[in-house]
Amino acid sequence: MRKLVYYVGVSIDGYIAGPGGEFDFFPMEDTLAWIIDEYPETVPSHMRAQMGLEAPNRRFDTVVMGRGTYQPALDAGVTSPYAHLRQYVVSASVPEIGDPQVELVRSDPTGLVRRLKQEEGGDIWLCGGGTLAGALLPEIDELIVKSYPVVAGDGISAFTGAFRPTPFTPARSRSLGSGTTVTWYDRA
Repeated sequence: MRKLVYYVGVSIDGYIAGPGGEFDFFPMEDTLAWIIDEYPETVPSHMRAQMGLEAPNRRFDTVVMGRGTYQPALDAGVTSPYAHLRQYVVSASVPEIGDPQVELVRSDPTGLVRRLKQEEGGDIWLCGGGTLAGALLPEIDELIVKSYPVVAGDGISAFTGAFRPTPFTPARSRSLGSGTTVTWYDRA
């Protein structure tokens, strides 16, 4: 069965973005090379083209994201940020999505994920944001957390919503030269 994997970057204090959705404060010196090598499908399509990246999808064939994660692409004029993946945007506030490669899901993200898990294919990447991750926490099978050596001080938490302690077990960890640590966690 396919897994729902929350693959996300966080600050030392657990933020995935600043209060206004900023994410450009994360140090990326050697992290981008690692991402391209390990999870090339998580690089947005328009960036892949600019970089000449033609690597096949290694792990994920589907991405699920909230409106806040989708919005920066729209602001840049990109309606299909991950054209090389099946794309779902979960939002009750987006009026419509004019790109046939992106499916708008207005409610029941849990039902969506449960249906996707039953299908054949690669794993499902939960791209963000914190509100969607909080809603889908019972369905998350694995966490891949890139912990950047920076304190944000405020912003969007990796998980928001109800207080719901959920144990995960560290499976492995890797340190990158920039001080970023990647840790894989399995649901306990």
